[in-house]
Amino acid sequence: MPVYSDKVMDHFMNPRNVGEIEDPDGVGEVGNPVCGDMMTFYIRVKDGYLEDVKFKTFGCGAAIAVSSMVSELAKGKTLEEAMKIDAHTVAEELGGLPKNKFHCSNLGDEALHKAIQDYLGKKKQKEGKND
Repeated sequence: MPVYSDKVMDHFMNPRNVGEIEDPDGVGEVGNPVCGDMMTFYIRVKDGYLEDVKFKTFGCGAAIAVSSMVSELAKGKTLEEAMKIDAHTVAEELGGLPKNKFHCSNLGDEALHKAIQDYLGKKKQKEGKND
């Protein structure tokens, strides 16, 4: 059984920002069929900042802890800052992840980045319609 840091266990046992945002500005969904982890991130954007970040994750303890940490890291950040959150930052913030669970930290930032890209795509479409 993998050994997890206290921080991983804390975020697994008490995940932050779990849930869905009604009518979100962006949604990002990723999954890893190999391990069965599925993550969906929902974002609310206000004035270029991530006002709210929520997630739903189906997966192992590491996947849940990663989702929780990514949501914490992203909240209140600008879109540009949030796009810089990567797997290494997430794993570091969690006090490390076992090698066989590191792929989970890739999923967290990917789901967040997809949600931001979804938001930017919708924003571009709206701006295009106003012309």
